[in-house]
Amino acid sequence: MATATGGMKTMGYLPNDTPPLGRMILLGFQHILTMFPATIFVAAFTGFHVGTVLLGSGISTIVALLLSKRGIGKFIPLYYGSSFSYIAAYLGIVQQMTGSLPTFGTPVPDDVIQTMQAGIVATGILNIIVGFIIRAVGKAAVDKVLPPVVTGSVAAIIGFGLGFAALNLASANWLVAFLTLILTVMFSVYLRGFAGMLPVLLGGVAGYILSAVLAPGSVNFASVTAAPFFQVPHVTFPSFAGPMVGTAIVSIAIMAIATIPESTAHLYQISLYVDRFAEEAGREKYHLDENIGFNLILDGVGDFLHGLVGATAGTNYGENNSLMAITRNYSGPALLAAGVIAILLAFVGTLAALVGSVPLAVSGGLAIYLFGVIGMQGIALMQENKVSMFDARNLAVGATIMIVGIGGNIGFPGGFIPVTIPVVFPNGLPAIATAAVLGILFNLVFLIFQPKPRA
Repeated sequence: MATATGGMKTMGYLPNDTPPLGRMILLGFQHILTMFPATIFVAAFTGFHVGTVLLGSGISTIVALLLSKRGIGKFIPLYYGSSFSYIAAYLGIVQQMTGSLPTFGTPVPDDVIQTMQAGIVATGILNIIVGFIIRAVGKAAVDKVLPPVVTGSVAAIIGFGLGFAALNLASANWLVAFLTLILTVMFSVYLRGFAGMLPVLLGGVAGYILSAVLAPGSVNFASVTAAPFFQVPHVTFPSFAGPMVGTAIVSIAIMAIATIPESTAHLYQISLYVDRFAEEAGREKYHLDENIGFNLILDGVGDFLHGLVGATAGTNYGENNSLMAITRNYSGPALLAAGVIAILLAFVGTLAALVGSVPLAVSGGLAIYLFGVIGMQGIALMQENKVSMFDARNLAVGATIMIVGIGGNIGFPGGFIPVTIPVVFPNGLPAIATAAVLGILFNLVFLIFQPKPRA
């Protein structure tokens, strides 16, 4: 809405504002364009059904918005898409259950997805529990158990631990992969405005075209033309039976260690932007950052729903936060429209076929960049929180997480350390989850037995 402020008009929408229908639909499409590349990439890279992941994304976004409006009287304007933090856990489970990594854009067997769904449901429950704990005891108490040196190091090993998987895809055609990487990086650094928010999508399109030209036969468009336009999403239900279920639950759920601080940071970010715009428009501030625990409960509800239908675990998207900051469109109803559009797109079979036609080398070039960014964001999280690497405790926690997580994920088949525990971990310990647990345990020891300061 246009709001008078100091004789001028400020264009934009606060969370509870409802744009006219036509604008609301266009603003919703813009949200879809922003979340689409990353959300679809995770599905295609890990063997989930693209349509089902879009379905889950739309449902979780709508449910979270409606619950926030009902719970606190305000929309918390966040869009929920696939989280990259769980990719390593998915790939490890797929490799153990099928004997190989998934082919980009090709869904894995239902029983594999159903096993992973058990872990995604558990992730949702864990987030809900943590959310209620934060509401009861406050964020500061939780930060003592999960300090930045733990959360930052875990985020770093998630990205760096996937380095070999990215290079393995790139090896399908090194030239195409590196040209895709270079173009994606250039788009990310040099493009401005709305186009600057879509470097992965633009890089993927450019790589697709280059692959068709430089590697004839790498692009199979016949599957796209043969796919039905209308297709019901492939919904599966979680399975809590089978030898890999315990591994799936632990290795996937523990990754919430990385998504909890990420989600909280996004809430702080959007709260700052919303309140600044409200102040400029002469309207009441929303103070959304007072709802940290409730926000994590909404995250958990979203993951629980994803786990029920067969979608990847999610998180609220910083990309859409940036879009809202640029456009000053913080409208909750516009995000509801985006959720509806995502659900409608889930029924477009041609879309899933198009994603499946992306050459392996192109996905490898994108993965090199995306996974590296995840790792660097973990380091940035520690820098932002001024984690001292001259402190022996921080060094011990960070070093343990890094070596066990990266070394174990790259060095052992499927990322499973060859230490088996019957029933729970019959195929070995998942390296990244084990690293996270070790880091938490070391930190707890240092909290309980405080070392004396050095003279």
